[in-house]
Amino acid sequence: MGFFSELKSDLSQAVNTLMPDDKGDETRVLDKESVDGGTVRPEDVDLDSMLDRLDEIKLDDVVNEEESLSEESEQTLDNSEETETVAEEENSEVETSDKENSNEGASEEQAETISEERALEQLIEAQTMSEVKEGEPMSALEAINNSNIDEYIAESNATDKNTNNGGEETMEFDQQTPTDETASITEGMILTGDLQTTGSLDLVGKINGNVKCLGKLNVTGEITGDSDAAEIYAESARITGEVKSKGSVKVGQSTVIVGNIFGSSAVIAGAVKGDIDVHGPVVLDTTAIVMGNIKSQSVQINNGAVIEGMCSQAYADVNPSEFFEGLKNR
Repeated sequence: MGFFSELKSDLSQAVNTLMPDDKGDETRVLDKESVDGGTVRPEDVDLDSMLDRLDEIKLDDVVNEEESLSEESEQTLDNSEETETVAEEENSEVETSDKENSNEGASEEQAETISEERALEQLIEAQTMSEVKEGEPMSALEAINNSNIDEYIAESNATDKNTNNGGEETMEFDQQTPTDETASITEGMILTGDLQTTGSLDLVGKINGNVKCLGKLNVTGEITGDSDAAEIYAESARITGEVKSKGSVKVGQSTVIVGNIFGSSAVIAGAVKGDIDVHGPVVLDTTAIVMGNIKSQSVQINNGAVIEGMCSQAYADVNPSEFFEGLKNR
């Protein structure tokens, strides 16, 4: 628009310069040949109207160009939208196919999982049925079968080898390590059943059962059963049963033992009704009363002791039988 305005002003200045002043505002045009071959008579021509017409023509051209550009841009936009729509449709198709493929894969995996679960259930059922059959009670004929009896005896022997201590299988009691603890059965306490301890035991009450100690057994009460300990000392006690000691056995005054005595040595000051088998020496005090045989390495009998039985020094260093046999052979 600015270009045409400047052109219009330049033409106006040029015309005013060429035209004489006495003509005023009128403008004359020389004769010209028309397009039809005729002549045009000079007449007044309005230059402003011509320039305005020229502006309109140029403006129309500009408008037409802008419209054409807008149409092209609209077509371009339409084409781009169509392209985007086609791309979106293709992407959606691809996603749909991917989903279908994934669904197919998932369905196959589910089928495999279901088949595995069924196989596992069948295996569990088979194992359960076998266990139920094994746990069913045997008939009387099956129970008295020799093979079943032998199996039962073997299991019972294996159970006897491992004693139960609080529900736990442990090694044999004699193989355990002795402790320094000392248990006590007080006066007025009566225990019915066997007793075992890895320490020592002070028995003042009464036990109806076997007693086994890895330590020392001090008895001033009553025992009805066998006694087994590292050392045994009985004072004013009543014991009915065998007395076994890995060490010494001391039987004090006012003690009565009805049973055999075994140990490495023995000192008897009470009453014993039973055999005494000791690998070491045996000492019978003045208050001792023994009704039974004595087998030991040596025997010391104090005045006042009473013995009813045989006395043999079978564990002595000298064997009398061999000695006299040797004399005969000379």
